[in-house]
Amino acid sequence: SLMVDVTGHTRKEKVILPSYLQRKKTNTIPNKKIEDPASGKVTISSLATRQDLTTFHLIPPRVTFGVLKEGCTYSTTVIMKNVGVNFSRFRVKQPPPYTGLRVMYTPGPVAGLQVELEIEIFAMLIGGKVTGGLEEVSHDIEILTETETLLLPVKANIL
Repeated sequence: SLMVDVTGHTRKEKVILPSYLQRKKTNTIPNKKIEDPASGKVTISSLATRQDLTTFHLIPPRVTFGVLKEGCTYSTTVIMKNVGVNFSRFRVKQPPPYTGLRVMYTPGPVAGLQVELEIEIFAMLIGGKVTGGLEEVSHDIEILTETETLLLPVKANIL
């Protein structure tokens, strides 16, 4: 219980949760099949129970690049943390080239650890929504895991 400490006495102060648990969960789309889009088809029915035990958190849950100069390349890092009990595989569906976005990562299982995703954007005008001399670029990067599809929203304004 959160009301008592390890010694059994009533807590005097509130329990502080880690920052990644305080944030809103990333937008996800659950997989309807018991197929694994990241590592192949699951053929053993006992592996179907893994769906309840594998969860990923993205830190930060969304990327905002701000105002970018046209013709320059910018990058940032997003941490994908496995907070489930089983190891899990994933793959990233690369955004279309017209967005200027690219995701660089090392493929492989994430066993109770974390992996870094480097999000890179080449700022180019593509005829999107223009607001006050700035063009707004917005795209959701799809990260396919064994149990769900995570959506990482990326936004930028190009000057």
